[in-house]
Amino acid sequence: MAKKNYVSNSQESVRMFKSDFFELLSKVHYTVPLYIFVPVIAYSTYLAFDAGIGFIKYAELFILGLFVWTITEYIMHRFVFHLKPNENWEWAKRLHFVMHGVHHDYPSDAKRLVLPPSLSIPLATAFYFLFKAILPVNYIFGFFPGFILGYLFYDISHYAMHHFNFKSGLFKKIKQHHMLHHYQDPDRGYGVSSPLWDKIFRSGFLKK
Repeated sequence: MAKKNYVSNSQESVRMFKSDFFELLSKVHYTVPLYIFVPVIAYSTYLAFDAGIGFIKYAELFILGLFVWTITEYIMHRFVFHLKPNENWEWAKRLHFVMHGVHHDYPSDAKRLVLPPSLSIPLATAFYFLFKAILPVNYIFGFFPGFILGYLFYDISHYAMHHFNFKSGLFKKIKQHHMLHHYQDPDRGYGVSSPLWDKIFRSGFLKK
């Protein structure tokens, strides 16, 4: 019999923290990222045009941001969230469980399918200053909205994959790809919002 890759499909998972405050921070409704980051996209766009970036240049930077998000998502999922901790490092195993392990144990937990603000805001801030240091002056205001939109698509579509049924089309194929990651082989299929980089790096699933 094949090894079961999850503990339960319950819409609630185990308690992760003794503290009620930290437990609350670990859960989030799937719409919360929209309330936080849509204003960021709008304000960054305003700053882009206010800085004199034309529409064509803005569109180019926006598309570049979207593209960079796809590889960032793949790298984070494969090499950070699926980094296997040393068996002797209890703190590392605990950190891995909190960051991603709980999602694989309880893949249908409705409140642990999008990144909580306690993690997404610091990560977004770190990426903002990283890209700001790399890009020419003011280009961040065109690039960052695309990058953040990519993140929002990832977060919301991830929720949809676990809770909505798609009868046909692209989303059905993307969902099938992600479900294989959960229920067949968690060491393959790291692309969530797109299987693009799994195809490029040959970490996808073989067609049967």
